[in-house]
Amino acid sequence: MKALIQRVKKASVTIDGGLYSSIGNGLLVFLGVVKGDEKQNAELLAQKLLKLRIFEDENEKMNRSLLDVGGEMLVVSQFTLCGDCKKGTCPSFDKSAPPEIANELYEYFVTQIKSSNVPCKTGKFGAMMEVELINDGPVTFMVEK
Repeated sequence: MKALIQRVKKASVTIDGGLYSSIGNGLLVFLGVVKGDEKQNAELLAQKLLKLRIFEDENEKMNRSLLDVGGEMLVVSQFTLCGDCKKGTCPSFDKSAPPEIANELYEYFVTQIKSSNVPCKTGKFGAMMEVELINDGPVTFMVEK
């Protein structure tokens, strides 16, 4: 399971010209599910992201987590994160989980975040989405579990 995370001041998802969801201060998470991923991967990744200390403390050091700052999370399914661009000029998606499994694990990841009482919004699995954000920093990390 792969997550490209961005610390944001705000982020939103628009589908078919209408606002679908939005958050304020927190994390925008682009989530990709790889073949072989299981619920345990989603659980470990959720706990990692909730506790990852990438928010500034009073000394302007990245020493606070999403839980510490009371931030929100916006989780967007991102099939292309699983793409392999090593050979040629056309990405291969052989390592991507089938849509049924990917959606199930995406939804499970979201329930793990929500069970920690973090306000969590989502995109729509499989939809064409427009994602807007104001990256805070910028701070961006790739996390895999």
